[in-house]
Amino acid sequence: MRATSSSTSSARKSGTSTTSRRCGPPSCRSRKRTSRPADLLRIAICSIGRFGRGPERTLFDVYAKRLPWPLDLHELEDRKGGSDAERNRRENALLRERAADAQAVIALDERGRELDSRAFAAALGGFADAGRRDIAILVGGADGLDDETRAMADLTVSFGRLTWPHLIVRAMLAEQLYRAHTILTGHPYHRD
Repeated sequence: MRATSSSTSSARKSGTSTTSRRCGPPSCRSRKRTSRPADLLRIAICSIGRFGRGPERTLFDVYAKRLPWPLDLHELEDRKGGSDAERNRRENALLRERAADAQAVIALDERGRELDSRAFAAALGGFADAGRRDIAILVGGADGLDDETRAMADLTVSFGRLTWPHLIVRAMLAEQLYRAHTILTGHPYHRD
């Protein structure tokens, strides 16, 4: 099994990877921050497959750059052949391995809870308030997450009953993370 992973910081401004933990445009970094623990979250999105240079990546980058939390994207691939079931088993093992050190794990799965944006923000704030600030969010490949991967999650969330391509889900997730931050900090971006 050969797994590849790339880490993309939300501070990324070009096609190259950066190791900087600071993120957001300079105006966001210079703003005075509150001392709420949710300001200290570190998010890792662990996802099967690669973005490429399409519009989904562009949209992801727009929201990742706005988010003042460190946001890393770990794109995992299993290039070994085999049946769909074997590939899915190996992909899920890669996701579990990548998320093993996280203090909290959120799985995106069609069987998860459908949350509104305020409830999602509250869940993130709850993890932060409990001192669980390193959060891994798992996005499966074409065949989704298996039972073992879903079982390791502290929270399983669904983006609705529709089936979404995993590249679009990443962009939607980046926007929801930014929205959650604005809800937790009282910014007027979110409107009910």
